[in-house]
Amino acid sequence: MLSHYYTVKGYGEHEIVIQKSRFICYVERVNTEEEATQFIQQIKKKHHDANHNCSAYLIGENDTIQKANDDGEPSGTAGVPMLEVLKKKQLKDTVVVVTRYFGGIKLGTGGLIRAYGKSVSEGLSAIGIVERKLMRVMHTKIDYTWLGKVENELRDSIYKIKEIHYLEQVEIEAFVEEASINTFEKWMTELTNGQGYIIKGENIYLEEPI
Repeated sequence: MLSHYYTVKGYGEHEIVIQKSRFICYVERVNTEEEATQFIQQIKKKHHDANHNCSAYLIGENDTIQKANDDGEPSGTAGVPMLEVLKKKQLKDTVVVVTRYFGGIKLGTGGLIRAYGKSVSEGLSAIGIVERKLMRVMHTKIDYTWLGKVENELRDSIYKIKEIHYLEQVEIEAFVEEASINTFEKWMTELTNGQGYIIKGENIYLEEPI
């Protein structure tokens, strides 16, 4: 698993007009090529009357799956520049479709490349990008007498609280980077005078907008 990577916040759409042509950018996060192709087909079905539904996607930790489709536009003028925007922004597990309704003015090769690239760039900015960091969930069990102090210290620290469970004892879950686990355990032990019971939980990704 990657220690961190960038991807899109989720589904979204954004429209721009260039030389009377409408460019509608659709964005989605996907985990497999099948999900990407299904999304593309959904947009094509929705805009079956459009002149073009061009697409691009990147999938996998090492971008092992990459596809670009011009859907009738001159070769290399749509899908490839769309894919290049995804690469430039270092995105993973992302599919984009740009639907074009021709406005009557030809843009030329360079104009098309710029238009499709701009559509994706502006679409991504409007929809949002997140950084996903691989974190370890650390569970700390304490008596209720320690709750106020530990919670306040955690909220003022670099560690983010995931959840607090109020049971016979309080169990606080916090996100901790793998490299900081020993530091966290030592800090929490000192904070609770050795009264806290600390165990390592699962590895999960924490998302933060950028």
